[in-house]
Amino acid sequence: MLPIVDKPIIQYGVEEALHSGIQNIIIVTGRGKSAIEDHFDVSFELEYLLESRNKKELLAIVRNISDMIDVSYVRQKEALGLGHAVLRAMELVGHEPFAVVLADDVIEAETPALRQLLDIHSFFGAPVLAVMEVPAENISSYGAIDAEPVSHNGCHDRLFRIRNLVEKPKQSEAPSNLAIIGRYVLTPEIFDSLQAIDPGSGGEIQLTDALKHLLRSRPIYAYRFEGTRYDAGDKLGFLKATVEFALRRRDLGGPFLEYLKGLKL
Repeated sequence: MLPIVDKPIIQYGVEEALHSGIQNIIIVTGRGKSAIEDHFDVSFELEYLLESRNKKELLAIVRNISDMIDVSYVRQKEALGLGHAVLRAMELVGHEPFAVVLADDVIEAETPALRQLLDIHSFFGAPVLAVMEVPAENISSYGAIDAEPVSHNGCHDRLFRIRNLVEKPKQSEAPSNLAIIGRYVLTPEIFDSLQAIDPGSGGEIQLTDALKHLLRSRPIYAYRFEGTRYDAGDKLGFLKATVEFALRRRDLGGPFLEYLKGLKL
């Protein structure tokens, strides 16, 4: 719920899904996360106050949030890994392909990153993961892929068919510097794999382990998306996102740039 400029991080993820053509959102929450549910709900008291004071622009912004999408919520009672969080949504997802968005990966792109993955999924009918190149010394902070390039739409360096996935490898053992980023388009078979694998350290169920299990029975692709990714779960990444998103704003960019230029550093 931390804001980048004037919107909470999670809203950027929800808006990316909306702009990618997704209308139904399932948010996996936990204890103490009621602020998320309140944010996407109708705020009768606030709307009445804004309407009575004739603040039409603010009223439109508030109503736009609650009208944006249909949201369902499911609780993850214990933090038992990303795979466990995905598994909690199984009953609501049903037998359809679905997307997973980790909102602390904020991606600025002309075509939403999730839409790029959905286009690949529509073509191949298979799961697709978002990846990006990272410096070799940073790969141990990510899941890395071992994959072969696949020619697609005239490009030879964006689409890959995955051979293996390695969670947080040592730099010397990493199969590549292509890191998995928090966007996935998955097929419902992933739920069987999540239930079939053994929990890892701390009793956590890892999505990467389930993807490796699924890889035995069907192809999985990775797409090096076009766009800029900000790690808003990291302090420096959060600050970079705040500054750069503010500079892109028509109402803030000019004055904010002048302010930055005037800093005595």
